[in-house]
Amino acid sequence: MKSRPPASAYRLAHERYAALGVDTDRALRLASKIPVSIPCWQGDDVGGFERAGGQKLGDGLATFGSHPGKARTPDELRRDFEAAMALIPGTKRFNLHAIYAEMGGRYVDRDGLGVEQFRGWISWAKGLGIGLDFNQTYFSHARVKDGCTLTHPDAAVRRFWIEHGIRCREIGAAIGRALGRTCLTNLWIPDGVKDTPADRRGPRERLAASLDAIFARPLNLRHNVDSVEPKLFGLGSESYVPGSHEFYLGYAVSRGKLLTLDAGHYHPTESVADKISAILQFLPEISLHVSRGVRWDSDHVVTLTDELQAIAQEIVWGGYTDRVRIGLDYFDASINRVAAWVIGTRNMQKALLLALVAPIARIRAAEREGDLTTRLALLEEARTLPFPAVWDQYCLEAGVPEGERWLAEVKAYERTVLRQRAS
Repeated sequence: MKSRPPASAYRLAHERYAALGVDTDRALRLASKIPVSIPCWQGDDVGGFERAGGQKLGDGLATFGSHPGKARTPDELRRDFEAAMALIPGTKRFNLHAIYAEMGGRYVDRDGLGVEQFRGWISWAKGLGIGLDFNQTYFSHARVKDGCTLTHPDAAVRRFWIEHGIRCREIGAAIGRALGRTCLTNLWIPDGVKDTPADRRGPRERLAASLDAIFARPLNLRHNVDSVEPKLFGLGSESYVPGSHEFYLGYAVSRGKLLTLDAGHYHPTESVADKISAILQFLPEISLHVSRGVRWDSDHVVTLTDELQAIAQEIVWGGYTDRVRIGLDYFDASINRVAAWVIGTRNMQKALLLALVAPIARIRAAEREGDLTTRLALLEEARTLPFPAVWDQYCLEAGVPEGERWLAEVKAYERTVLRQRAS
């Protein structure tokens, strides 16, 4: 790919921002250092590789669409992600689920997984120089009983899933140790009930005890950090979820774990951005699953919405770039899956860069002085500053296509690689 040299548009944008006290060159340097963890499950519709041909989703998850070219093997998924990486600027990580284990011809159930099933991923990530994150997988399995895992009344069911959680933490620590980059190991369960429960207390007591058993063994925080992820409701758990926001917030604060805020796991009128500074008063770090819910937790590809920009503003303007682990969470089978990775990740990075070039010092000065008119005026004027030229410069310096030029490369990859899989 041959990039065009920087245009005069960036020089003019640099001068315009400088008049407002913003150094765009510095913003570009800062943006390039903020890692974004990209979901592996976008590449194969959350099928995983436990069994040949993947597995049928369930237990609160569903995917829609049949665009050709879904990754069928770990090597295909890795190749697809490398194609996406070449079109995405900035620092990137790859986010794995436990179902992406490579079995090597011998099936290992989830309570028996070990680092052996992930050595291929570790070797690949090491070769690319990227970090890996990890997710425990509590869905699409016969041992999910009555829609429940860690909260189930049957102790044998809980023991199976507790052992899975223990194994996943060990895998996360092994990944972090091998790569020299801390692995975030996240826990989300689909447990809940469709209609009004008579007992809300029991499942939460069982969940707390199960979590304590999973986290009983201390791990080196340089290698692995743990996070727990709440949810308001899900498919088949519309009326009650034991692992609610309040439950996991209390658990994270009392047990020293990270809290994962998923942008699709709250009521549509709630602001995830507003929760960030509130929770960081009491936790040293949090993690994000940035998604786009449409009326419900539908995991649409991330777009440059006001909510996304608010999340990025809270991270950047609050000085939290080293305390918020940013991950994306979406899967769409109706469009080109490589393009979905590119679109969502570039939008997350656009939102971060937009926040970095906002004239926040002047806006805050007006706020401190009680000049709310100037505050509102500057916030609105910032929307139409010449940001596209700054974004194009960011892409050019990273050696990736600026503007929409990346789309031609994805289309070529679809013709030569993805559509061949469907034949």
